[in-house]
Amino acid sequence: MSRKPLVRECPPTTWYFRQPRYMRYMSREITSIFVGAYCVLLVVGLQRLADGPTAWEGFLLALQSPASIVFQILAFVAAVYHAATWFNATQKAMPLQIGEGFVPGNLISGAHYAAWAVLSLIVLILAGVF
Repeated sequence: MSRKPLVRECPPTTWYFRQPRYMRYMSREITSIFVGAYCVLLVVGLQRLADGPTAWEGFLLALQSPASIVFQILAFVAAVYHAATWFNATQKAMPLQIGEGFVPGNLISGAHYAAWAVLSLIVLILAGVF
């Protein structure tokens, strides 16, 4: 019997490259950076709105730059991926028990997707798109 304990090598920056599920986990976590950055953009927009019409017009003009449009598209894709992976994980993270049995996971995820669609439709209606 060896006196040395087993120490597995785990590189601190590349451990998630070992398995696809770790890659999916890290990609979901990285999307939160884009979501957070977009939240900061919205707060800056509110600040510019409070500063007056000229500051607001400058902010709207900055949002029309190519770099800003690319960032907004990336943030949107990241937010959709982040939400979809969370909705798919809810069936395991929050199992719903009714009586002795559990609600099927697809029903739980489907309810989240349906609520997302309804709320998105309400926001689009309030924004005047429809």
